[in-house]
Amino acid sequence: MDAQVKLLVVGGGKMGEALLHGLVAASWCRLDEVVVVEPVALRQSELAHRFKGLRVEGEITPGLRAEGAIIAVKPQHVEGACRAAAPALAGGRALSIAAGVTIANLERWLGPDVRVVRAMPNTPALVGAGAAAIAPGTTARPDDLGWASELLSAVGIVRTVGEAALDAVTGLSGSGPAYVFLVAEALVEAGVLVGLPRDTASALAIQTLLGAARLLSESGDDPGVLRANVTSPGGTTAAGLRVLEQRGVRAAFLDAVVAATERSRELGG
Repeated sequence: MDAQVKLLVVGGGKMGEALLHGLVAASWCRLDEVVVVEPVALRQSELAHRFKGLRVEGEITPGLRAEGAIIAVKPQHVEGACRAAAPALAGGRALSIAAGVTIANLERWLGPDVRVVRAMPNTPALVGAGAAAIAPGTTARPDDLGWASELLSAVGIVRTVGEAALDAVTGLSGSGPAYVFLVAEALVEAGVLVGLPRDTASALAIQTLLGAARLLSESGDDPGVLRANVTSPGGTTAAGLRVLEQRGVRAAFLDAVVAATERSRELGG
């Protein structure tokens, strides 16, 4: 069946679903302007149930045409997804959110008629609080970057960088949620260790992280200023921070971001 749609979403996983939900909520598109391609039958049914009126296909049908596409499949499936999507995107553009897949490969697989933008989002996009960076392909125009930024802004903040910086973005914000989750785990365990019930320790730790992040975001103050504001001379916070510094927590975070960045470079070839 021939069709012209505003957006083709190749990959109906969690990130693809999150972006679609954000775009519809922001009135960027209507469900009848989108086609999602998802080969897993169970996932097709889930998406069709959650988005009434959404067209979900197992593959890209002949004759389909799209103004733009989001490539949201696992890295090992990107080549096949791009080659399948290329005929539908002639003269259009594509945003890839596949980790480690270079612009050079995306452009080779999609062909010269498709303008490419590569992105590195992160999992808090699932709750509309993502952090993403985008990098333009060799033929991408300013309006293509604007289009990609609009898509990702529906689920968080977006910054534009050169492709070489995407590995650093991966090491910081791409992998960063896992670092925070590890901190949360440690705080909960510490609360239990000093005598709190686990559910109370969990609630207090999560709210502490949430509240600290909101204060950091909304106050406009530097993290060092906020840390100093809550640290009274000779007080409890000073005692705790002294231990963290002695144990090298600051250096450990620096090393973690560097290690994740280097690993991203290795995976990208």
